[in-house]
Amino acid sequence: MSVDQQLSGSPDIPAAMRASVLICQGEIRIEERPVPTPEPDEVLIKVVAVGVCGSDVHYYREGRIGEFVVDRPLVLGHEVSGHIVAVGSGVPDSRLGERVAIEPQRPCRVCAQCSAGRYNLCPDMKFYATPPIDGAFCDYVTIQSAFAHRVPDSVSYEVAALLEPLSVGIWASRKAKIVPGSRILVAGAGPIGVIATQAARAFGAAEVIVTDPVPERREMARRFGATHTMDPITESVAELGVDAFIDCSGATPAVKSGISAVRGAGTVVLVGMGADEVALPISVIQTRELNVTGIFRYTDTWPTAAHLAATEQVDLASLVTGRFDLEHAEDALNADLKPDSLKAVVLL
Repeated sequence: MSVDQQLSGSPDIPAAMRASVLICQGEIRIEERPVPTPEPDEVLIKVVAVGVCGSDVHYYREGRIGEFVVDRPLVLGHEVSGHIVAVGSGVPDSRLGERVAIEPQRPCRVCAQCSAGRYNLCPDMKFYATPPIDGAFCDYVTIQSAFAHRVPDSVSYEVAALLEPLSVGIWASRKAKIVPGSRILVAGAGPIGVIATQAARAFGAAEVIVTDPVPERREMARRFGATHTMDPITESVAELGVDAFIDCSGATPAVKSGISAVRGAGTVVLVGMGADEVALPISVIQTRELNVTGIFRYTDTWPTAAHLAATEQVDLASLVTGRFDLEHAEDALNADLKPDSLKAVVLL
């Protein structure tokens, strides 16, 4: 069956769909939009679950993240799972019906960064829910077939959607050079901090110390694999001497103190979104020969993420603390205001 026949002749694929649209800062509206048609190398996916990311919340509340500004209506959501309902002319029909997790990016594949295998740094990247590219708070989306990753039936749609934030944790662990026996410090026990903690343990870290000023979040970090937690307001991390520090807070004090906690030749990985400019302890970085790096999305992490989820080396299902339908996507975006919230998921 051709794409046109599937889109026009199948009762399962309507001509129009619902979309939850960020009209402007702080305003969400349900609109009717055409169901997209896949290009030759794309698949059409019926969306089932979409996780809410901190970036979605930033766009909703502030209308921007750094240089990315919401200056026109935007569909949020990039943590996505669903099943393939139509394929482009260059994609085999055998993919129809597959349950998939979406890697929500489209690199150019030809620039110097892509050619070097660093497609996450592609200067022409088109990424879901990053202005001006629409995301997945809608009934159907398209993605290049290579970025629709099949997931086993044992992995639920909710968990499959959370392979995206798990990929951030995996990328952070790779950048941190975690090996069996490593000692790791993680700042911030929000969703990404908890996921980074789980990823670090899956990579073999023997000790993962998590700092957060909120008692409820420290307790959640312990539930999800932290070997020890600390209150950064009352306890100092300066003498820990860890192999790597992963900042998931974006808080300037946490970044500065975390750097001081790393042993010589150790690694600092900056994950959290915070101030654009921070004064760093340069003498510590120099005299200890620390490796300081950021992360920006991920490259080739989905196979690892799917394996960790399917083998239950990470617990993503328990991260879901709120479920909302599309009409209440705005409530999902505000779910983080509760201290015991980790991940909100929009179900379609």
